[in-house]
Amino acid sequence: MRHRKLGRKLGCSPSHRKALLRNLASALFLTEKEYVFESEKPIHPGQIVTTLPKAKEVRPLVERCITIAKRALPALREAQALEPTAPRNSEAWRAWRNSEKWHEWNQKMAPVVSARRRVLRMIGSKEATQVLFDQIAPRFTDRPGGYTRILRLAKPRVGDAGTRAILALVGKNDRPKKKRRAPSVKPEFESQETDSATVSAESSEPENR
Repeated sequence: MRHRKLGRKLGCSPSHRKALLRNLASALFLTEKEYVFESEKPIHPGQIVTTLPKAKEVRPLVERCITIAKRALPALREAQALEPTAPRNSEAWRAWRNSEKWHEWNQKMAPVVSARRRVLRMIGSKEATQVLFDQIAPRFTDRPGGYTRILRLAKPRVGDAGTRAILALVGKNDRPKKKRRAPSVKPEFESQETDSATVSAESSEPENR
């Protein structure tokens, strides 16, 4: 019995399992980056295909990383408002570097750097961390949670017949929802009464000669 045993073993050692989940999370974030060549772009950005147990196991890691990045966005916006427009190592930039505004910018930027380092320890990829903070996290600022969804595929994996699933980010590949209007169906007896009433009214009107 697996009493008080949290998580799935996935048929591998703890170090292998940790590396596997980190690579899956990084692969999901990297599908959103900007590719130089068209041949390198994924067919469906924002989603990966894996087995169902792996998708369920990596989902909390992905959502935790998005939450950490989303909480650092207000401090990042305040820090960007204090950055100078002059190029780096110019006279104006050096004057800003030696002023009190730099210390204020440094205090605003400290929680952002801490959040980036925390996510980097969790997924182990600098490029995926940058994509998360620059593109993915701003998309979920108004969403309280539930950033991913798991869709089970009907066709199993070739070889071991493992159940496959799609782990996708919510919001980008969603189908547009259309509001359906309730059909205005009238009972048959009401329609028959109205038809008979109109016929009797027409017959009772005098002819205009």
